[in-house]
Amino acid sequence: MAARVEIIGCLIVVAVLLQGAAAADTHHVGGNISWSIPAEGKSAYTTWASGEDFKLGDTIVFNWTGEHTVARVSKDVYDNCNTTNVLANDVQAKSPVNYTLNSTEPQYFICTIGPHCSLGQKVTISISSATSLTVGAVTTMLLVMAISFLTSI
Repeated sequence: MAARVEIIGCLIVVAVLLQGAAAADTHHVGGNISWSIPAEGKSAYTTWASGEDFKLGDTIVFNWTGEHTVARVSKDVYDNCNTTNVLANDVQAKSPVNYTLNSTEPQYFICTIGPHCSLGQKVTISISSATSLTVGAVTTMLLVMAISFLTSI
C-alpha cells in the first residue's frame, strides 16, 4: 500500500510540473526591433517568428513608437498588403496591443499605414499546437491514473 501511495504522489508531482510547462507565454513581436518598418526588410518578422514557439493561450504583444497600427487580417490581405479590405474596427492604433492566440490556424498581422506593410511590417504567427495539446494530454492521463490508483486502494 505504501508503494502505491508513493507512485500516486510521483504521478501528481509530474502532472503538476507538466501543467506548469504548458503555461501561456508572452511574445514581444519583433524582439528588439519591436513593431516597426524593419531595416532588415521583409524577412525580419519571418526570421523572428521562426525562432519562437507559439502555443495556444500565448499572448503576442505589439509595441511601437511613432505612427503605426496593427490589424489581424486574412491571408489575402496579408499577402497583398491591401489595406482597403481592413475594417476600421480591426485596426489598433495605440501601443501596446495584446492578442491571445486562441486558434491553431496561422494568424496574420499587418501595419495599415501607407506602405508599411509592403516594406515588411507584417508577421505570420503559426501555432505549434502539438506541444500544448501533447502536454495537456499527458497531464490528463497522469491525473486519471492517480485518481484510478486512489479509488482502488
